Amino acid sequence: MADTIRVGTRGSALALAQTEQIAKALGRAAGLEVELVTVTTQGDTSTAALASLGGTGVFASALREALLAGDVDVIVHSLKDLPTAAYPGLVIGAIPRRADARDVLVARDGLTLDTLPEGARVGTGSPRRVSQLGARRPDLVVDPGLRGNIDTRMSKVGAGGLDAIILAAAGLDRLGRADAVTERFSLSDWPTAPGQGALALEVREERASDAVGRALAAGLGAIDHATTRATVTAERAVLAGLEAGCAAPVAASAMVDDGMLFLTASVYALDGSAVLTASHAAVPDSTAALDLLAAAEEVAQRAVDELLAAGAKELA
Repeated sequence: MADTIRVGTRGSALALAQTEQIAKALGRAAGLEVELVTVTTQGDTSTAALASLGGTGVFASALREALLAGDVDVIVHSLKDLPTAAYPGLVIGAIPRRADARDVLVARDGLTLDTLPEGARVGTGSPRRVSQLGARRPDLVVDPGLRGNIDTRMSKVGAGGLDAIILAAAGLDRLGRADAVTERFSLSDWPTAPGQGALALEVREERASDAVGRALAAGLGAIDHATTRATVTAERAVLAGLEAGCAAPVAASAMVDDGMLFLTASVYALDGSAVLTASHAAVPDSTAALDLLAAAEEVAQRAVDELLAAGAKELA
């Protein structure tokens, strides 16, 4: 199928749902058909905790190998699962408009985080969320071993022995399961993982110059969202500057408003007993993509410098 863009994706229901949505947009923009190619990753087959596997980067490696081997033309990642270090031979070709970046609670009986009874059991596989729960509700019992697809995790609420679980809003929204949410946390009170809610389309650095390659490049340019790219760049630059992994207890939230780029970044003690927060803003020279990215790098560096000076390395 010479006139088809092959899009690599993980095989989970969520990965397929979000890839199908963005692949359709890419195909329309490129003027070509798209074919989804499912790739199984270590993160999909192992039941071990993500931290023990080396962080959420385990979801990316098999996809990247398939891309470098020429089995697919582009791969789709949840950006929060993508390591911040550059990968030889690959570049991020597009970051589409971001979905809801917030975390949500899915609890029995419509409960919220504040109304969960003392000693309630809350599941999450994220060290950041474990830390945030420890800071906000130290009386809760946190189960840090929550793994599996969204349906598997949600099945543990109630009859499965958990009173609640914490998930990313974007995942439930993309699967049409927003009705299960009992509370959406405010980003100002509960910042989330760098890049959460955004997708990244990764391609080979050496682009094909044939008709498909040219159409793919045009399609990627059409769906790239400059504001989203700038805000997630700021958030991920904090993660990189702190030399923290994808699963580290670091939260960052950036936004562009009234001509300014705002960033708030937090580093948590693993048990939630302490948190360091830095908030900064920068004024881009213009709304052009390169100026937005320059402001993102500037504001992230200031946040990193402040956090490191305050002892972030020792805290996390």
